[in-house]
Amino acid sequence: MNRNRVRKTMTAASAIVECMRMEGVSKAFCVPGESYLPLLDALHDEKAIQVISARHESGAGFMAEGYAKASLKPGVVMATRAVGGGNAAIAVHTAYQDSTPMVVFLGQVSSKFRGREGFQEVNLETYFEPIAKWTVEITDAKRTPELVQRAFRIAKSGRPGPVVVSLPEDILPMEAEMQFGPVTSVPRPAPSLTEINQVELLLSGAKQPLILAGGGIKSAKAEAVLQRCAEKWKIPVITAFRRHDVFPNNHRLYGGQLGLGTSKEILQTVQEADVILAFGTRLSEVTTQDYTIITPEKKLIHVDLDYETIGKVFAPDIGIVADVREALLLLEKIQIKSEWEAWAQERRLAYEKASHLHVSDHDSIYKHVISILKKKIAKDDLITNDAGNFAGWLHAYYRFHDKHTYIGPTSGAMGYGMPAALGAKLALPNKTVISLSGDGGFMMTAQELETAARYHIPVICLVFNNRMYGTIRMHQEIHYPKKVIATDLGDVSFKDLARSMGVTAYQVGTPAGFTEALDKALQKQAPVVIEILTDKEQISVSSTISELQHRKK
Repeated sequence: MNRNRVRKTMTAASAIVECMRMEGVSKAFCVPGESYLPLLDALHDEKAIQVISARHESGAGFMAEGYAKASLKPGVVMATRAVGGGNAAIAVHTAYQDSTPMVVFLGQVSSKFRGREGFQEVNLETYFEPIAKWTVEITDAKRTPELVQRAFRIAKSGRPGPVVVSLPEDILPMEAEMQFGPVTSVPRPAPSLTEINQVELLLSGAKQPLILAGGGIKSAKAEAVLQRCAEKWKIPVITAFRRHDVFPNNHRLYGGQLGLGTSKEILQTVQEADVILAFGTRLSEVTTQDYTIITPEKKLIHVDLDYETIGKVFAPDIGIVADVREALLLLEKIQIKSEWEAWAQERRLAYEKASHLHVSDHDSIYKHVISILKKKIAKDDLITNDAGNFAGWLHAYYRFHDKHTYIGPTSGAMGYGMPAALGAKLALPNKTVISLSGDGGFMMTAQELETAARYHIPVICLVFNNRMYGTIRMHQEIHYPKKVIATDLGDVSFKDLARSMGVTAYQVGTPAGFTEALDKALQKQAPVVIEILTDKEQISVSSTISELQHRKK
């Protein structure tokens, strides 16, 4: 494309839409606001882009984030000024911690009112700077294509993440001659031959090496080459927090996931490893179990696309700034005599022991739900989850076989699961999408059920209702036993709430009831809520409230 030839006279708002069109954007999520009405008007005339209007900016943001994770393309969300931007901030933070490409367009007060504490004014660039890859305000209509195209480029390049673009309302209707550059491809740097040789030398001396695979595997579309490398080397693979689906969980080399409440058998795999190959992970607090699992005596090989990630948490013995797929394609060619098959088999058996799901009549309904899901849904169906202790059963016992079958917030954001499922379903309409939420988190974005009904987005929403903020109650019982405060919640019928918004809903309290409701939901091409009544006593996968209280005596 000749960048000097692409010149058009149009408004700044129309230029933004043209940039979206050039980037292949087909869905944009929003809560409308008067500060960016010209942009909405321009989108009205662009038939290739569907605008999804949500009930709350956090819901719109989570939809865009889930859409981006599922499509591997930047999600687009729009909101108005400080109030809308503030509501969307939790989704921006989630995209930042989850390395999800997202472009956020926020209306802003008129440029001639700036600095006067105008109506809903806040400095959006400063406000979002700590939780965004880049923030910018468009102050010259003519520069709109330059800045918006740069926003998309930054969002999807390097370590992906959110970019915030502030739009003063008087700039959007201004006309100018716009010059559009080409849509640039994402850089895919490869390691040097020297770095590959260093890895080969270090790995050849390993006795019990381990691969730790993160979200960079998914964004680089490197699942297949990671599997080939692991099979060639016969090295066990564990996955970072909430990145289950980057390696097939039924594979003989899979050793589990590092997350909240990880079993001692899986932690032992890391403890016994002498060389860790960390591919596409930022080595987060949760993944590294409060930054404890990579000890000084272990050798660390860290490959990541972001130079700031290398050495940020642990100083690596070999740190390589590269696209993880390009790195694995080169590493696949190294010749190493593998002597690690017995080690890999041992750690696989440890994982199978930790994740074995035996269900009896006396077990909690949480275990029954996971067991039933494993039997009923297809291996390529997609699951999203909210934050909360209920997710512990999913993480411990469900096995993700195919890539692109899981989406969850590494940021731990409540209210995420259901709206993220809506975004994922819009990105992957042929997949069955099921969200798991607790009653506390679900209530934070429950209004988006109406969005699901209005746009006919057929997702299945499981809501575990124990009438409390369970995770926080668990920590209260551990640190301040029997001093319960602020964690008990009222009795809400999510079945009735969903039905009031035009959504089919069921309330169940037994495994048989859940099986029947799930069978019905899987046959519908419409949004469905299944409210699962649960017991407060079963506070986590490993403990009841009584057991936690007894330990403190």
